[in-house]
Amino acid sequence: MGRIRLHVALDCSAYSLETFIEHHVAPGSTIATDALQSYNFLATSDYGHERTNQSQSGDYGNLFGAHLVTSLVKRLIQGTFQGRFEPKYLQNYLDEYVFRFNRRKSKSIGKIFMRIVQQVVQSTKITGDEIKWDLDPLSEYFAT
Repeated sequence: MGRIRLHVALDCSAYSLETFIEHHVAPGSTIATDALQSYNFLATSDYGHERTNQSQSGDYGNLFGAHLVTSLVKRLIQGTFQGRFEPKYLQNYLDEYVFRFNRRKSKSIGKIFMRIVQQVVQSTKITGDEIKWDLDPLSEYFAT
C-alpha cells in the first residue's frame, strides 16, 4: 500500500464524494469503490472506475487496503481513546493517523522532522487573541 488520505464526510451523498475526489485525486486515475450508488457520477467523469460488489462476491477485491486502514483507525479509536473522543476533533485524529501511516517506512527520522518544520512554517499563523476557548468555566482565569 502507498499513501492514504482520510477525510470526515458529512454524508455519503454523491456531492460529498465527488467533492472529495475532485480535491484529492488526479484526473485520469482509476478509483476502486464498492457498489454504493453515490459513486455513479464516476461513469461520466474523467476518472476510471472499478466497482466491487462485495455482497455478491464476498471478495474485497481492490478494496483490501481500504478495509485494512478502516480497521486500523477503529483500533486506534477503541484502543487509544477507549471509544471516547470529541467528534469535533475526529478530523485532527485522522490527520495524525495519516501522517504516521504515510511515514511508516521512512528510513530517515531527520527528513520526517524537517517535513514537520516545513509544514509548521507554511501553516497559517494565528495570535493568542484569535484562539477561541471552548472552556467557558475557565474564562475568568484567562481574562486580560
